[in-house]
Amino acid sequence: MAASLDKIFEALASTPRRQILAYLTEAELSTSELAERFAMSAPAISRHLSVLELAELVTSERKGQFVLYKLNADSLVNSLTGYALELCPVGRPLKRESRAVAKLRKTE
Repeated sequence: MAASLDKIFEALASTPRRQILAYLTEAELSTSELAERFAMSAPAISRHLSVLELAELVTSERKGQFVLYKLNADSLVNSLTGYALELCPVGRPLKRESRAVAKLRKTE
């Protein structure tokens, strides 16, 4: 359990990873979509996603040629993270933007 908590805290210690979690609250996104949003290279986003996946905060699923990432709904930490992101001045706008992306995808 302690090793798992260490991985979670390591994952949450990074501002870009917390921002990625906030952005994934409402939509499943690919590495390239996240890279565009955060003006980071796809390899840099992939490294952040690997840490988040190792901590079991996100899951991935291959759909065609893309790998889509989403929050791990089964993780209690995600509930706590969601609460913290509501309080975080950076997280709130990202969650709104994520909702808009999800809504747009539903209408497509």
